[in-house]
Amino acid sequence: MLITIDGLNKYFGEEQILKNVKMTVNEKCRYGLIGVNGAGKSTLLKIIMGVLEFEEGELVKKPGLRTGYLEQNNGLERDSSIIAEMRKVFDDVFEAERRMRRLEVDMSEITDHNSDEYRRISSAYTAAQNYFDSRDGYNIDVKIKTILNGMGFGDKDMETVISTLSGGEKTRLAIARLLLEEPELLILDEPTNHLDFKTLRWLEDYLVNYNGAILTVSHDRYFLDKIVLHIYEVERGKVFSYAGNYSKYLVQKAERRAREEKEYEMQQMQIAQLQTYVDKNIARASTSNSAKSRLKTLENMEILERPDGELKSMRLKFEHTKEPYKDVLTVKNLDVVVGEEKKVLCRDISLEVKKKEKIAIIGSNGIGKSSFLKIIQGIIPYYSGSVQWGTNVSISYYEQENLNLNQDKIALDELWDRFPDVPEAEIRRVLGNVLLTKDDVFKPVKIISGGERAKLAFCIIMLEKANVIILDEPTNHLDLASKEVLESAMSEYGGTMIFVSHDRYLLNKVPDKIVEIDEKGLRVYQGNYDYYCEVQEREAVKAAEIAAQLAAEKAVQAAKSPSDNGYKSKEQRRAEAQRKNRVRELEGLIEQSEMRLAELEEEMTREEVFSDYKLMNEKCLESEEIRKMLEDYYDEWSELS
Repeated sequence: MLITIDGLNKYFGEEQILKNVKMTVNEKCRYGLIGVNGAGKSTLLKIIMGVLEFEEGELVKKPGLRTGYLEQNNGLERDSSIIAEMRKVFDDVFEAERRMRRLEVDMSEITDHNSDEYRRISSAYTAAQNYFDSRDGYNIDVKIKTILNGMGFGDKDMETVISTLSGGEKTRLAIARLLLEEPELLILDEPTNHLDFKTLRWLEDYLVNYNGAILTVSHDRYFLDKIVLHIYEVERGKVFSYAGNYSKYLVQKAERRAREEKEYEMQQMQIAQLQTYVDKNIARASTSNSAKSRLKTLENMEILERPDGELKSMRLKFEHTKEPYKDVLTVKNLDVVVGEEKKVLCRDISLEVKKKEKIAIIGSNGIGKSSFLKIIQGIIPYYSGSVQWGTNVSISYYEQENLNLNQDKIALDELWDRFPDVPEAEIRRVLGNVLLTKDDVFKPVKIISGGERAKLAFCIIMLEKANVIILDEPTNHLDLASKEVLESAMSEYGGTMIFVSHDRYLLNKVPDKIVEIDEKGLRVYQGNYDYYCEVQEREAVKAAEIAAQLAAEKAVQAAKSPSDNGYKSKEQRRAEAQRKNRVRELEGLIEQSEMRLAELEEEMTREEVFSDYKLMNEKCLESEEIRKMLEDYYDEWSELS
């Protein structure tokens, strides 16, 4: 066990932020920490890290626990270069290497190898070398290159100064540094922000096999589903525990609420029955003892608190008032060009959008997705190709950073000024639907939170009732509950929808098709995100098979010589048979290991397992050992195949 928290309370002034928190973090297990914006997740992480103090309760850490913490403020050295920042992680290893070099010089100057001085220096050299070897010092550069490539820095100059990097690049670099540190407990606060799909998939695969514990705050539901084995939810200051990933949490939370409500109702019914009996019979001589017995039962009963209801969540419903014709949008041979220097981001975009289609646009960061949305609306110009909207089309647009809102107006006026004919009561009702109420509606747009600005923008879309909605990263500032509401509203909308998003959970639920944009144009996938991944994987496998086949053909040709007429020697045939037998043996071992891994993951969702930290720790350790063996099996199988 790495961390145990029991009865922790945290206050900011008179407001209690965390109430009687109980949680454990076990070795090599992966936890997700979730909750609405402002619930106290980052506060809890800072308490665990020792950055914030707490007023009551107990927090016990394993002695000498090595913890790595990715803050929303990345903490990188601004004036350092990429490679220098990564190599800082191994300062102690490099110092051991420098000490080895100094000791080598000292030993070379001593001619008497039996002297005490030589033995002393030799012993110090052995200690330094053992430390260098234990930290895998000879592979440091390989490790750094592997991690930086995975985090999207493969083409970046390693001498680039960190202060010149974008915010997203700094986040990725901070993650890379943490992964190189390999702490026993990796604490991540929104690690998926600013990551493209390729980097996300690499990071997820790396974390699934990470040789340590992980505690992550994330609003990325797809990430939580793939990475974590346990969910802690902060709600109304309390922390609730659920075994499994995000999808399992949703089911378990609904079951918990239903169970608590039923237990409370049954107890209230029991209390009412007991009280009625006592009231009727306490004064009667014949039934007084029986009534007193029931009264004692009432007095000794542990009264359940009324279960908290669901937290209020926003309500969205997108509607449209007129129907467009079948052909909504036709784009032909469009180049996405931006800036005064007319930089070309991508070329030759052709796309047809039909009535009621829901189309998601994806692509790497900076490829021009947002610019494409602006070009088709006429917000920025285009210089080649054509954009043709159909008849009866009306458009609502959600801008990624909500810069189309008037920052100086109060929220109420920003909405009402756009729709002056709508009664104030209706305006306030719509604002109330997205939880903008009371004093919030009188705050200037520029000082409300990013999530509140997003909700104000959704109010505009609800009132515009357009038959085409264009959304640019609509989930960026939303918590998990708000994302679920938005996802439902988008799915139920009866009009046409074109949207850009990195939210893979939403990309699985909403679109009819996915359009991927790259430098050369676009490609359409007739399905959701999982279908897109399946196609990508099939094509990668096919490409690998073709490459392997070509390599095998070259190897066969190279192995042939005029003297052997293409025939294999007895030793070659025996080696080939051994290779095939080992391949079959490895396939059996892989199948057995994957079956056992699946069994372990199912066992770790059982209450009798996850509630017993020793047993849970054993399961986690076994799971990690099997993952390591699987990796070795796959490597050997790939080499032999």
